[in-house]
Amino acid sequence: MNKIQFDIKQLVRKNVLCLKPYSSARDEFTDFDQDMIFLDANENPYENGVNRYPDPQQKSLKTILANQNKVSEKNILLGNGSDEVLDLIFRAFCEPSIDNVITLPPTYGMYKVLADINNIKEQQVWLEKGFQPNVESILATANSNSKLLFICSPNNPSGNLIDQERIEQLLDGFKGLVVIDEAYIDFADTKSWIERMDKYPNLIITQTLSKAYGMAGIRLGICYASEEIIGILNKIKPPYNVNELTQQRALQRIAKENQIKTEVTTIIEGRIQVKETLSAVNFVEEIFESDANFILVRVDDANKRYDQLIREGIVVRNRSTQPLCDNTLRFTIGTKQENEKLIQTLTSISKS
Repeated sequence: MNKIQFDIKQLVRKNVLCLKPYSSARDEFTDFDQDMIFLDANENPYENGVNRYPDPQQKSLKTILANQNKVSEKNILLGNGSDEVLDLIFRAFCEPSIDNVITLPPTYGMYKVLADINNIKEQQVWLEKGFQPNVESILATANSNSKLLFICSPNNPSGNLIDQERIEQLLDGFKGLVVIDEAYIDFADTKSWIERMDKYPNLIITQTLSKAYGMAGIRLGICYASEEIIGILNKIKPPYNVNELTQQRALQRIAKENQIKTEVTTIIEGRIQVKETLSAVNFVEEIFESDANFILVRVDDANKRYDQLIREGIVVRNRSTQPLCDNTLRFTIGTKQENEKLIQTLTSISKS
């Protein structure tokens, strides 16, 4: 396969390329941590911890993330959850009513929602039976207006990592941007694609603090890409898209690397334990391999089993409406006590 020639200026929307971004007071004077009198941003002067606008570029957060991932701060964009990051990518590179994106169902549902919101055609190429992409079909589906290809790895809802060689083929052969969603990467025994950004200028990686970091409530998404791509996204992001409280809590949390690693290890151990239990449950027909903090399971009657668990006070996700996922339930791994309750309940239902 011949590697495509990549030129980011051929992908970005022309109006975005020419756009002069909004310049906030905190963009013009950046040393706002100094002991200065700030009379430039029409803020309330009475100190309460959040009376000042937050750092629009989240420099302190980016410094830590850059050091942890061995990249430049200029390779990072932060957003109000990964969903804002993904939306910015749509808005920067996809011309409404003209361009299209490619998704690989079953996958994260927001790709389709964001395509619909932005009036972008979504072209679906279903994953193969083992939840791996069909490279040939994807490249055959792509056309000159295919701007984005979304790959969720580990995949949601199936839980598996996408084969590295297939991703490489897509990075080499797809003429648009390849967005690898690594929301669950911390639970997988593999390295992030961040390490390969230099080799693939058309690569974008998204991550989140919602899963392994346990901070779904603060809404912080992360985008890693070339300095050129990040520069384009910075042109269209809202000036203060990550609030002060989110930045403060994120700084406290990401500094606790050892605690996070311990929690991730415990969740992986719980995943193994739950999987072993599921293998002995008589209504479970198939357990899919997982590299995430959940397990997808095919059962005899997903609606029936879902209702039985609800009656016992346990909420799982019925994924039966998704392609290749008929009669499946998705079990998130909980605390040790929650997992034990799930195991006891499944065993009881199985015996009855």
